[in-house]
Amino acid sequence: MMKTSTSLAALALALSCSPGAWAQDKVLDLGKQAYQECIACHSVKSGENGVGPSLAGIFGAKAGEVPGFRFSGPMKRSGLTWDAATLDKYLENPQALVPGTRMPYSGMADAEKRAALIKYLETLK
Repeated sequence: MMKTSTSLAALALALSCSPGAWAQDKVLDLGKQAYQECIACHSVKSGENGVGPSLAGIFGAKAGEVPGFRFSGPMKRSGLTWDAATLDKYLENPQALVPGTRMPYSGMADAEKRAALIKYLETLK
């Protein structure tokens, strides 16, 4: 009986922990899907710039300072540090946050999609 109780307790603990991990995985999957809108211009590999700068290590980075990428003057002077709040505003409407930015993207209107993309970007080192 003790062995069965221990097994049931272990199963209950595992099941109670799983929903959070599952939800996090789901958000990251949605974020990777949302990133498909960015992939034509941005890499997620460090040091691999394209039409846009690499997004690797973007969290905590100063805007306009990715090595090897030529940013617009307005982006360099923006004074922004990329965190969840600034990325949310920028991804919603790049021109509204940084007028004169060269990013030719009109924005991501869906707040849930932006949040998932931001969670995905946060995992990039």
